[in-house]
Formats: sequence, structure tokens, C-alpha cells
Amino acid sequence: SPPPHHDIYSIEDLAQLIHDLKCANPEGVVSVKLVSEVGVGVIAAGVAKAKADHIVVSGGDGGTGAAAWTGIKCAGLPWELGIAETQQTLVLNDLRDRIRLQTDGQLKTPRDICVAAALGAEEYALSTGPLIALGCIMMRKCHLNTCPVGIATQDPLLRAKFEGEPEHVINFFFLLAEEMRETLRSLGLKDMDELVGAAGDVLEVDPAKLRAHGRRDKALGLDLAPMLQPARELNPTAGARHFTTQDHELGIKADNDLIEAARDLIEAYGSGGDAPPLVIARETTNLDRTLGTMLSSKVSKACGKPGLPDGAVTIELTGSSGQSLGFALAPGITIEVTGDANDGCGKGLSGGRVVVKPSPDQLAYSGFVPSENVIVGNVACYGATAGEAFFRGKGGERFCVRNSGALAVVEGLGDHGCEYMTGGRVVVLGSTGRNFAAGMSGGVAYVLDPDRAFADKCNMGMVELGPVEGVYADELKSYVEKHLARTESDVAAALLADWDSAVGDFVRVMPTDYKAVLEREMAESEAAAA
Repeated sequence: SPPPHHDIYSIEDLAQLIHDLKCANPEGVVSVKLVSEVGVGVIAAGVAKAKADHIVVSGGDGGTGAAAWTGIKCAGLPWELGIAETQQTLVLNDLRDRIRLQTDGQLKTPRDICVAAALGAEEYALSTGPLIALGCIMMRKCHLNTCPVGIATQDPLLRAKFEGEPEHVINFFFLLAEEMRETLRSLGLKDMDELVGAAGDVLEVDPAKLRAHGRRDKALGLDLAPMLQPARELNPTAGARHFTTQDHELGIKADNDLIEAARDLIEAYGSGGDAPPLVIARETTNLDRTLGTMLSSKVSKACGKPGLPDGAVTIELTGSSGQSLGFALAPGITIEVTGDANDGCGKGLSGGRVVVKPSPDQLAYSGFVPSENVIVGNVACYGATAGEAFFRGKGGERFCVRNSGALAVVEGLGDHGCEYMTGGRVVVLGSTGRNFAAGMSGGVAYVLDPDRAFADKCNMGMVELGPVEGVYADELKSYVEKHLARTESDVAAALLADWDSAVGDFVRVMPTDYKAVLEREMAESEAAAA
């Protein structure tokens, strides 16, 4: 999965991510995939409480043809165990009716699907069967670009061998559905809805088959009855299948006011017209989670990926903003916070601009030094793809992790900065924590290091350190100037006042392979010009 879908460490993180994604696409369905294992029901209950719309319980069988055998044969439990436990736990806790439940893991036959439905699943994912219908011969070379039947390859010669037709898959599913209909008829059921969760009524254990297909000593002690217990018996008043929807509380969000204020502007630009810049000023609190994202969704649907012109909408906030401020913020939208920002600020930044600076009351206090105080929480600009972020103060941990294209300027940060960064630019006008640049494979970071202490804090596994010279010095200066213009930073002002001397205190952090590619491209460009 792309960032910021990775690195979920708690149910609170997951709940926030679900809320972020729902704000980014209110009409979309947020799905969470779980592995079939002991205890998956408890996890699914937490996911349902975190307001996911859809849960997939994936069995231990199947998997991509690019995976190692150990990753396929030794991971997870059969889907039957996982879906049965999930169904019973969700019904027991009165959570089942707000969730659509899906399962997968080598479902091939109508019987497989009917058993899955009886155990509680409403949706069923099939892959191997349709692939074989298209001509797959299971060579397990999906990752090598050498698929002999032209399915999993980009090689034109091999792709020419592909003989599959849409009708082959249509026919496969038609025959599947026809046999499922016969199964329902034999059970006296009208439709699949009646089968969902009806395990106790339509399934039974055959001891003879258990003995015939397994070790006798194990089969005699195996009790599958708990799997077939009807979930309705655990909680007779609860729904046993999907009837309603989650309440994501989008109707009470501050973004609704922002959308209303910007409605005419968005419609004007969406129809190819023009509109005067819009400035919206309001107070904010940490209850305003994911502010700016629903507005960005409206902009993206009306104007597409280019968004709005720079400076079209400016949102001036005063106070302490909530989590995920500016998640997936669209181009042309600027959010300026006078106060501070919570965790996840600028997460998934997609072309917009976020500015966070201290309040005048803080600056009026003689003992307050912005560059020595944290102004933005953890995982700021996580998974950002484009745009700009300026923070007059220190950032928390995991700053700009997985950044792939945004510019971010901060006056110090905690541990694990720029981890897994693949692009963009980061400027740190202060000290960093440990493990900076771990797994960093692209982009450039500039770190102010007058005490020459940074090298011990940097993870040198994929990067190298160097002086800031030539075009890099010019680039860095332009970023510091932007930071000064946006935040009135005294640190930036002091550096620019004696830039020729100050630039020598910076360290350039650049991935080794990334640097080699840039140097080769530069050499080729110079050779072509000559």
C-alpha cells in the first residue's frame, strides 16, 4: 500500500486514517484487510469501532505469484476460521450490521462461496479461477516479466501470446452463479442474504470425512462445533449482516463551512473561469480533525489534479489545530495556523501549502524562543507528494517520512526524520534526533549543523553527507527566503543576514544512488549542449 496507509501502530492511528480517507472521498468505502488468525475477531471489532465501512478477512491460502513459497504456505490460517470468528465477535458486540464483510483465500467453487456466506461473509474475492479462465498456467513468474501466456508481463512479444477474452471471465462467473443458485434452491433459500450467517442451519461436520482426510489421532479430538454456532444466538437483538452505515460525523465538520464559503470560487474555476482570491479566517481547536480535506476533495472533483491557482484560497486559523490538518491538501489552498498543530499535519500533502507559526502572545513573552519549542506534532508531512510546509519551531518524530515531492522547512525535529523519503526537499534549521534518513532513497535534505554533531545522528546506510555548494546553495537559500516570508522566522532572518558564512554550516544529505543518477543526467545534458 502507498503511504500514508503503512505504519499503523495502534487502533487510534487506524481510526484517524479511516477518518482522513473518508474526508478525502466522502462517497468512497474505506476497507481494512485483516489476516485470518487467532483473535482476528477482536481486531475486527476494533476496526469496526474505528468506523471502517468494509472488512476483508484474508485466508492463509493463495497469494500473489510473486511471493515466495514460505510467504504463501506459512502465513495465516484458513479463511473459514477467520470469517467465523469475525462474524461471531461482531454480532456479539452489536457491530456487524454497520460492516460489509468479505473473505478471500483460494475461493474457487460455488460450494466455497456458499460456505463463506454461511459463516458470515457477504462478499467473496476470487483470483485464481478467473486468471485460469483467462489462460494462466500458474508458472509463478509474475515478478520476473517472463509470463509465457502474456498476463503478468510488459514484454510486447509475450503480451502478444495473451489469448484471454472478457467473455471467458463472464462465462466463469455466470456458471459459478448458476451453480450457487442451485445450491440455494436445495437449501430452501431465496437469495444469498438468507444464507449469510446461517452456518448453524445449513452446515454440519462430517466425522467420517475428518477421519478420512487427516490423522486419526488429531481428527478424534477436533471439535468444529464452535465454528458453526449461529451468531444470532450470541446476541439475538443484533443484526447478523450489513443493514446500515457507519456514522463518520462528516456533517458537523468545519469543512462544511469552508466549502460553503468557497462554493462560488470552486464552481468558477471548475467551469474554466476565474475568481478573486478568497481569505477565510476562523478559530480552531483540536476537535477540528483533518481540516481542509473535504474542501480539497471538492476542489479535486471540480478542477482535477491541477487544482486551483496558487493563492486562490487562504484559510487563516488561530488556535491549536487537530490531527491531520491539511491531509491531502489540494493545490491552490493555503492553511496558515497561528498557534500550533497536532500530529499528522500535512500528511499526504498533495500540492497545497501549510504554514504554522507561534501566536503573538507567545512571541511577546521574552523567554519564548520559537526555535526551541515544538510547534507541530509527530508524522508531519508523512507521505506528502507535492506542495509546501513551513513550521516556525521544532517538529516531532518521523518528520517527512515517505515524502516523495513536497518542500518542508522546520527549525528542528525528533527521531527518524526523512525515513524512507523518496523525493522532495527538506530543510532543517536546527538539531535533529537519531536515525535521520533511514531508508532514504530520493530527494535532498539540508541540515543546519554548526556544531558538527549531525553525522552521529544520521543513518548512513543509503545516504552520504556533503557541503552545500553551487546550485544546491542557491536552492537552499531560496527555501530559507520562503520560510522567512511565510513565518517571519528569526532563525531564517539571521542566516540570510550573513548567508555566505551561514551556508558553510549546512550539511547536504543525499542518497548515494540518487546522487549518481542526477550526476549522470547532468553530464549527459552538458554533453548534449556541447
